[in-house]
Amino acid sequence: MTWKPHATVAVITEKDGRFLMVEERSNGRIVFNQPAGHVEEHETILDAARREALEETGWAVEPRHFLGLYTYLAPANGRTYYRMCFVAEALQHETEQLDDDIIAAHWLTYDELRERQESLRSPLVLRCVEDYLAGRRFPLSVIVDPAA
Repeated sequence: MTWKPHATVAVITEKDGRFLMVEERSNGRIVFNQPAGHVEEHETILDAARREALEETGWAVEPRHFLGLYTYLAPANGRTYYRMCFVAEALQHETEQLDDDIIAAHWLTYDELRERQESLRSPLVLRCVEDYLAGRRFPLSVIVDPAA
């Protein structure tokens, strides 16, 4: 059996002290997450980040910095996820049409996220926000993508 990694992207978008989050259904639970999802075949990583944010929140965003690469072993399914997280600027709200599993998009403060800690999709949700608040940023040039 061939092991296949799960490459995902996520975006941290902050505006006026609030973070763009999605409320979604996952494994029979309602959870909160950054706009995030899998990188599709033949898609650049940055395009995946833009696409996932738009599909899940209706917001067009533009990645400005790379926050980091996070590894997560999901206890529910035993899969290893590699999450590439970006700091993105909210450009404009473009649509109310969201992915089917998304309940709503919300702008939440750090304290509101901490209050929902038991409802976060994974510990990486809060970890990424905390890394962002700590000032962690890398230039997008650390991503080498010949298709970009």
